[in-house]
Amino acid sequence: MALPPRGGGRFNPRFNRQPEPEHRINERIRVPQVRLVGDNVTVGVYSTMEALKIAQEQELDLVEISPTADPPVCKVIDYKKFLYEKKKKEKEMKANSKQSEVKEIRFTPGTDDHDFDFKAKHAEKFLKDGNKVKAYVQFKGRAIMFQDRGQLLLLKFAERLAEAGVLESMPKLEGKRMFAIFTPKTGSNKKKAAV
Repeated sequence: MALPPRGGGRFNPRFNRQPEPEHRINERIRVPQVRLVGDNVTVGVYSTMEALKIAQEQELDLVEISPTADPPVCKVIDYKKFLYEKKKKEKEMKANSKQSEVKEIRFTPGTDDHDFDFKAKHAEKFLKDGNKVKAYVQFKGRAIMFQDRGQLLLLKFAERLAEAGVLESMPKLEGKRMFAIFTPKTGSNKKKAAV
C-alpha cells in the first residue's frame, strides 16, 4: 500500500524567511512618483515605472535612498556595490573615531615636588592626546586629617595644567579620596594636528 504524497503539510512561516533589505529596491518601491538621481541619469521627477525602466536599461537597481522626502528620492546604482561601499565607509569611520579615556593619577598628601612634576608631565601628555585626567589624593589612616593639604595639592595641579586642560569642578572628597577631573582644552587637539 503506497503512502500519499506529503505536499499538504503545515506552512512554517520561519522556514526560508528572507531578511528585509535595508532599502526598498526595484519592484518594492510602491509610490506613484520618485525623484531620480544617479550617474548617467537626467535628474528629475519620474513615474516609478519609468524610473524602473531607466534602471533596467542600464542593468542597475533602482534604490530608494530617502523615503521621507516628497517625492521619495531614488538612485540608479548597483545595490550590492552600494551596500559594500556603505559598510566600508562605516567601518572606516568607526576606526577613525577614537574613544577618549579617563586616565588616573594618584597622589598622597605628602607627595614630593619631584613626583608632582613627573605626574604633571604625564597628565599634560594625556590631555594633549585628548584624554580626560582624574587626579586624586588617597588618604590612608590618620592622613584624612590633612584634607586641606590634599585640596591644595589638587589646586596646585590644576594651576600647572591650566594651559593643557580645564578643571571640571572643584576637588571633592568621596570616602578616603579627594579627586578632581580635568578635560582637554578644545584648542589643544588643533595645535597637535597643525604640528
